[in-house]
Formats: sequence, C-alpha cells, structure tokens
Amino acid sequence: MIFNTATNPQSEIVLEETSSVCPVCKQVLPATLVRRANRVIMLKTCPQHGNFESLVYGDAEMFERIKPFNKPGTPPLQFKSKVEKGCPWDCGLCPEHRQHQCLGIIEVNSACNLDCPICFADAHGPGNHTGSFELSLEQVTYMLDSFVACEGKPEVVQFSGGEPTLHPHILDFIALAKERGITYVMLNTNGIRIARDDRFLEELAKTKAHIYLQFDGFDPQTNLTLRGRADLLEIKMKALERLAQADLRVVLVPAIEQGVNEHEIGRIVEFGIRHPAVFGVSFQSAFRAQRHLERDPLQRITTPDILKAIETQTNGLLRLSDFVPIPCCAPTCGVATYAMLTAERVIPIPRVVPVNLYLDYITNRSIPNLDADLLNMLEKLWSSGAKVGSDQATRFVLEALARARVPVQVDEPDWTGERCGSCRVGLPIGQHNTRDLGRHIFMISVRDFMDADNFDVNDIHKCCIGVLQPDGRSIPFCAYNSLGYRERTAARLQAEPGWIGTD
Repeated sequence: MIFNTATNPQSEIVLEETSSVCPVCKQVLPATLVRRANRVIMLKTCPQHGNFESLVYGDAEMFERIKPFNKPGTPPLQFKSKVEKGCPWDCGLCPEHRQHQCLGIIEVNSACNLDCPICFADAHGPGNHTGSFELSLEQVTYMLDSFVACEGKPEVVQFSGGEPTLHPHILDFIALAKERGITYVMLNTNGIRIARDDRFLEELAKTKAHIYLQFDGFDPQTNLTLRGRADLLEIKMKALERLAQADLRVVLVPAIEQGVNEHEIGRIVEFGIRHPAVFGVSFQSAFRAQRHLERDPLQRITTPDILKAIETQTNGLLRLSDFVPIPCCAPTCGVATYAMLTAERVIPIPRVVPVNLYLDYITNRSIPNLDADLLNMLEKLWSSGAKVGSDQATRFVLEALARARVPVQVDEPDWTGERCGSCRVGLPIGQHNTRDLGRHIFMISVRDFMDADNFDVNDIHKCCIGVLQPDGRSIPFCAYNSLGYRERTAARLQAEPGWIGTD
C-alpha cells in the first residue's frame, strides 16, 4: 500500500533544497522543504519582504514514498523560447523544460456568466466585460498548429475561458482540433448554457466533445462561497440530465477549499459513480492565484487531505491505497485511480492489477520480465492527458485486466444491473460493445496546483499541462497562473486583439 499515513510527529528535518519565488515581488529565491509534524513545509526568505512558510504536502511520509513514481521526461519536438533569464522566466517551452505537454489548454475568452469569488482565470463576470478578450478562428488555428508541431500527434486539448460556451465560435474550435487528429477534446464549462440552450446542446452533441463540468458540491453555502450564487445546484443537475440524454460524457471538477466543501468530497464521488453522464471526478485543491479566498499559507487543502476524505466519507469504498501518483509530472502534482463498476460493487483497478509496481520507476527497473505493453497502457491511463470516458481508456483498462489475468467479471459473471444507473443495455458484459463497456469504468483524480506561496522550480520543470498562447508558446499551467504570465497575455490580447505568431 502506498498511502498508509503516520500519526507520530517528528522533529523538523530537511527533505529537499529547491528554488521558489517571493509571494510579493516574485523574485526567485532559494527554498527548503522540511518535515514538520508529518507535514512538508516550504521555507524561504526574500531580502526585501522577509520570511515565508507555506504548506506543500499534508503528509510527509506519503511525500517521501511517492518519489519513485517519477517517469523520465520526454522533451517536445520543438522548443518555442530560448534560455535567457533562467527558469521560470523563459517559458514557452524552453530547453530547460524536461517534459512535453500531455494536455494543451486554450483559453478562448475572458468573459463569463458567473462572477466567482475564486477564479484563477480572473474571468470577467456578467456586466463586466470591459477589456475582455475573445480569440479568433485564425488565432486558435495557429495555436493548434503550433501544438501539433511541438507534440507531433497530440491527443488531448481542452477549451477553457472565461466561460468558453459563450464564444460564438466554440463549436468551430472543437472541429478545428478534431480536424488536426486531436481525438479527445475537452470543454471546460460551468454548464449554465448547456442547461438552458437546446440548439447549442444539439450542436455540441454532434462534436462528441468530453465535458469538464465545474461541480463543487451540493450545499447552497458551498456554491455561494465559491461561485457567488447559492442556486447553482439545480442548474448543474439540469445540465447533467441533458448531457446524459445527449450521450455526452462528463468529468466532474470540484474545487476543494478548506473550511468550505471538504465535507462534500465523498458525496461527490458517490454521486458521480451513480450518474449516467459522469465517467470521472477530478478534484482540484483550491490555490491562491488571481481571485481566491483569503487563508493562511500553512492551512490549505492538499492531495493527502482529499484522499483521506474520500476514504472516510465513502466508508472505504475507495481507499488511499487505491490511488497511484501520476508519473508524467512531479509525483506530488496529482494521483489517480480507475475502478470497474458493477450493479453492486466498485472494484479499484490497483487492487487487482499491480499498478503501483509498474509505475514505481525505481522498483520496476529491477524486474526483468516487465510487461512493456502493460506499462505503456498504465502510463497512458495514469497521465495528465488521460482520455477519461473514451473508448481508448476502456480498451486499456480491459487489456490491463486481461494481462494481469483478472477475469473481466471479477466474480460477477452478469453485469446487467442498473450500473449505478448507467448501464442499461440488458446484456452480459461479454456482449457489451466498447462504448457500453466504458460505462463500467470510472476515474477519480486529485490535482494539487502550485501558487506563489508553494511554487517549486524543480516541479515546474516537469509540468506537462500547458496553456497555449497566440504566439505558439506553451506556458506550464502553474507558472502561467502564479508568475504574471497570465496578466501579460491578457494585457496584450486587450491591446492587440489580433495578436498572432512570433514577433
């Protein structure tokens, strides 16, 4: 088991030396990670602004155990910027970066139909669109072509905003990505237009885009605190109902903020498992970038906190040991698991397939008969660019079970129950087609993004989620949101709406 946790606090010891930034002036500073009472704390000192401490990881023993889950990086085919100022100021990607981009994000606009108290995109809410930007077809075409040139055959792109469904050409953008062979296109949305606009939903269904749906919880106070409106649950439920009818597949995306909605984590998981439209949940720890709630940097939600909540709030339906770090980025950036669903049971794949053995890149080097095909499939499933709910993900999970000699039935020869509400084909699982089989596979991931408080230059070198730019660059996600890149891009797009290509 990877994630057994310790309860005995130890005296402060040094774990790592790295570099970070001053949360005030963003100057690059030496930083130290220390273990304090089984938590990982970052210490740094700015000559101008003094000493800073911030929580990096809520379980130091877990932090130490996951270090081997670090896949050697694969560089992009092209670098778009030169090394001049040094990391993290040459993003684009520059030759110092150690990983290609598993996922490319295109923020198509800055306008939104919500005005959320937390918004790392600093989107412009209703009635406040002055100075907002909206990308053109030419700009998105150039960005996609640049992404293809850097990645060769990118498989995953996400359209985001603002609220991307407000863009008049969002369906055209999805088509542009598909035309370039990008088979898995995500639409990151709050679901309001989907809940209300019949014509838009009809056209969206034709694209077969995968929906990345903001879903923070069920309590009115949760939605009021995080999104500025207490009445959002009804809208979200309506959107999900309509997405199920349209056969569009959904990943729920809850932002978890300490003291706000951590008590809803288990309920979100159980709801997602039962809902016919939902094929996964991607939890994200709230972080301090652009608009956010005030908090003590030493008191924040991190990945171990969410994992423990999943276990306790689902009564062990999923356990900490079911989750394995995502190895294409730094191991502390995220964890994930997949589960097979039957009418009665939830069977996490790591309980029947040795996922942790394969994705531990220290241990598996000493295994002479390692199944290379199984490793390749697990790497694709445990990736920042995983195709959740896709036919490919379904095939990989089933093949992984087969290679591990696990019967697909897992002691239940007939999976014709209501799946948890989703599988209504009325046939034994052996007669399901691939798309129907996908309804029996569920993914849960937890992402922990960095901000200026806990920014770690060592980790940003391995970031594989990039925000694509109109000049062809790709900025690592945490650098883009925490170091001023976002502000510079927004200012230029407002001053030069047609900005495209290199200077």
